[in-house]
Amino acid sequence: MKALILISASGWQRSLALTVFLAGGLFVAASPARADLRLCNMTSSRVGIALGYRDAQGWVTEGWWNLTARGCETLLKGQLGGRFYYIYAIDYDRGGEWSGRSFMCTREREFTIRGTEDCLARGFDRSGFFEVDTGEQKSWTIQLTDTNRGGTQP
Repeated sequence: MKALILISASGWQRSLALTVFLAGGLFVAASPARADLRLCNMTSSRVGIALGYRDAQGWVTEGWWNLTARGCETLLKGQLGGRFYYIYAIDYDRGGEWSGRSFMCTREREFTIRGTEDCLARGFDRSGFFEVDTGEQKSWTIQLTDTNRGGTQP
């Protein structure tokens, strides 16, 4: 089963688009079924990824995963426990970002930060993450794409 959602890039600092889809039948034929949250960078640039989610202790943000052009990375291993996950990504090579309206804490270096309140007062940056609704699926893959590629322009 596959679900495809195209989120409009309007309002983003850079004209980038996000394609989110459930990996269900896409990877099963090539390997045993796994339940993870994965992100694939389908652009020609290197990107940095930060992830926000709610666990048993509350909100947490983690970063940075550095993905090469057309590379994929598992952000969370195992079956997904929540419905909503939040992503903030930056394009290292061409500038710009994939962002949204859900503000969470980040920093320039590798981090794991508990809580989303008072980011600046606690010495962190405050970044806008976009929401990914997994529909309570147990496995999900997010694809970052350029709007310069066919069919993804807003």
